[in-house]
Amino acid sequence: MNKVVLITGGIGRIGLSLTKKLLDNRYKVLLGDIDKNGLNKIKKRLNSKNLEIFSGNLNSKKSIDNFISFGLKKFNKINTLIHCSYPKSQTWGSSFEKLTESSLKEDLYNQLGATIILSQRITNYFLTVKGGSLILFSSIHGIQAPKFDHYKNLSMTSPIEYSAIKSGIISITKYLAKYYKKKGIRINCISPGGIKDKQPRLFIKRYKNSCNLKGLLEGDDLTGLVLFLLSDQSKYINGQNIVVDDGWSL
Repeated sequence: MNKVVLITGGIGRIGLSLTKKLLDNRYKVLLGDIDKNGLNKIKKRLNSKNLEIFSGNLNSKKSIDNFISFGLKKFNKINTLIHCSYPKSQTWGSSFEKLTESSLKEDLYNQLGATIILSQRITNYFLTVKGGSLILFSSIHGIQAPKFDHYKNLSMTSPIEYSAIKSGIISITKYLAKYYKKKGIRINCISPGGIKDKQPRLFIKRYKNSCNLKGLLEGDDLTGLVLFLLSDQSKYINGQNIVVDDGWSL
């Protein structure tokens, strides 16, 4: 296997699970994240010659270009970019009533605007080599309103901007897949259910009651789908939003 995959948000739960699985399957991986110390720890722990790391704020065009250039320098090519980055403002998670203009601007750009810029930069490269794959991450909240009863009497919520951002990412996926028709570029999207992340026990119970079996997912639950999207078996899957949610949205 000599395919090269770039992953943003590499030290998050999804990004790290993907990295381990891709290395196990002999992919070459460049992991990007703003957390330099976290990246160094992962690099040391995984100890693979097929893993490189890049530290930077991947919300800026300059840093994104440097990320792509670094990948080309290390591996000479890029086959796929997987965008798992999930930057949040300091007031992320505020209720709708307490949402501020400044945090809204920050989160809408960092999570949605930067996705558009990143898509622009990587597809520019894919055009030069006449092919490539981009995998974006949305959410079940991009296709359906939150189940607000899950959050009742808990100090957590699902922000309205999260729903707006994630539905926007699905639209970006479809737009770009059509925009690059006959260019050999595939853009697809994965919409996971909730990912386990130290949520309150009551929330976990409520959430599981809305699912078919497991409830909250873990990063490892998404790796099989990503491997499929990286393979030639999925070469005619383009512009799709694939939901993995254990039945939450049924």
